[in-house]
Amino acid sequence: MFTKKQVFIDGNADVIYNTFINRADVRQHNHEKRKGVFMEYNSQKIRKIAPEMDPLRIGMGWSVDDLSKPQIIIESTFGDSHPGSAHLMDLVERTSKNISQSGGKPARYFATDICDGMAQGHDGINYSLVSRDMIANMIEIHVNATTFDGGVFICSCDKGVPAHLMGIGRVNIPSIIVTGGVMEAGPNLLTLEQIGMYSAMEKRGEITEEQLTDYKHHACPSCGACSFMGTASTMQIMAEALGLMFPGSALMPATCEDLKIMADRAGEQVVKLAAQGLKARDIVTKKSFENAIMVHAAISGSSNSLIHIPAIAHEFGINLNADDFDRIHRDAHYLLNIRPAGEWPAEYFYYAGGVPRIMEEIKERLHLDVMTVTGKTLGENLEEMKKNGYYERCDEFLEQRGLKREEIIRSYHEPIGKNGTIGVLKGNLAPDGAVVKYSAVPKEMQKAVLKARPFDSEEEALNAVLTKKIKPGDAVIIRYEGPKGTGMPEMFYTTEAITSDPELSKSIALVTDGRFSGATKGPAIGHVSPEAAEGGPIALIEEDDLIHIDIENRVLEVVGIHGEEQSRQVIEGVLEERRKQWEKPEEKYKNGVLHLFAKNAVSPMQGGYMS
Repeated sequence: MFTKKQVFIDGNADVIYNTFINRADVRQHNHEKRKGVFMEYNSQKIRKIAPEMDPLRIGMGWSVDDLSKPQIIIESTFGDSHPGSAHLMDLVERTSKNISQSGGKPARYFATDICDGMAQGHDGINYSLVSRDMIANMIEIHVNATTFDGGVFICSCDKGVPAHLMGIGRVNIPSIIVTGGVMEAGPNLLTLEQIGMYSAMEKRGEITEEQLTDYKHHACPSCGACSFMGTASTMQIMAEALGLMFPGSALMPATCEDLKIMADRAGEQVVKLAAQGLKARDIVTKKSFENAIMVHAAISGSSNSLIHIPAIAHEFGINLNADDFDRIHRDAHYLLNIRPAGEWPAEYFYYAGGVPRIMEEIKERLHLDVMTVTGKTLGENLEEMKKNGYYERCDEFLEQRGLKREEIIRSYHEPIGKNGTIGVLKGNLAPDGAVVKYSAVPKEMQKAVLKARPFDSEEEALNAVLTKKIKPGDAVIIRYEGPKGTGMPEMFYTTEAITSDPELSKSIALVTDGRFSGATKGPAIGHVSPEAAEGGPIALIEEDDLIHIDIENRVLEVVGIHGEEQSRQVIEGVLEERRKQWEKPEEKYKNGVLHLFAKNAVSPMQGGYMS
């Protein structure tokens, strides 16, 4: 039995980065740049036209020498908001110290994020997606109102990581992301995504209230992102796959020493990137996004990535949509045996070699010439990892747990699946598309014709599932939960109620214009577009209409009216007549940020961002 201290005391961080920058070289580089040998820092240009800036900074304790240094923002989601952000101040301070030691001047800024888990089950979840855009807005304001020469962005979770990626693309300064890692699993490898299942079981009387309470008290034993391949873990991996994190740094255990070393290295490296003028858009290209999607397929990443990745690409000025996901996923190999689709908690991903190991397995499918924050290409990074003993140390981590790497990350030639994990379905029910994580859909629901059971809110649908009003062969339709409806909340409790019911989990489907938790398993189809609040076809579905699902052929369509199959022409006529009778519901939010979001959000299939 080993402790984390024993495992990480000589961990991979120093091994990975032993060829990285020399602090003295950076200080000399910055000194020469300030002498005028190099292009002037943007912050110094602004000083010349904003005479109040110097005295104001001196007023908060800066020295006169600090004023002429490269200005580096440290943007963080630190706050007492949830385990993914509560521990980030230590990383902020370490980064700040190393920026100073490397010749830069750090400035700490904060815009904390909310927790989807704490927001579940009430209207708080409606604020989840819009919070992403608000944090990105604050990053834009923080960076551009004062002007910085580079930035380190420290975050961990579902909306914090995509928000920081969106903000980085928008402000386009030299940037590095450091994530806060992943929490440890609880007793018997208990992880948070199981709590929804246990809660549904308790409501049905299958476990006691005391059992549920015990699970709740032990599911989150440390800080960090939740220990499964949900949206938080997925987006940490996406940040690394895009080239904006150090290789091997995504999903480090939040308690390990290596995570602190990453913060140290970021402080050093960002000063170098600022001196070089290597901006975020110089690193992240269309090829970078294609690499990230290929990695997403290999890890069976969260379906929420189909909201976040297009929104991030938009901020980088790159045209990317859900069809790109579908195209890349179609013959991609799925390799990762991590929950919720697999066996192991997410911290095991790091022990098995993390993103570099995944990329090594799928290397033939990647663009190896893309740039990264190391100042080297992806291909160069991967070659360096092989030479410096990184993978051997990962194997030692697993050996001490009695595991082999292939039990966590399969080889490309012996995958869990060969056809990716995410699909985009289209048809007369979703003309602009809908998203399904088909690797989590039981084979019985891969192709089916089901009877529609429409509900205008998740609360109504959840009650119907829990009270056994939903029967095998039903298609539970939850609508008016898209961005323009209620902010596009997760349908987490409904999916958990379905997947924890042995009969329903293999005999019904859930179809919604809302979205799902990254922990979702089972027959769940989301992001249906156009959404109901826009008068999309999902708003026109009536009781017992027949819904055809064909995942292999990417079909989601109405094939019958009130239980009777009909021709496409008849169905189109019926839907058109219903459209004439349809009345847009009254807005749920008449002021505030959700009102603003409803007025300005684009389609879920475009990223659900505020235009």
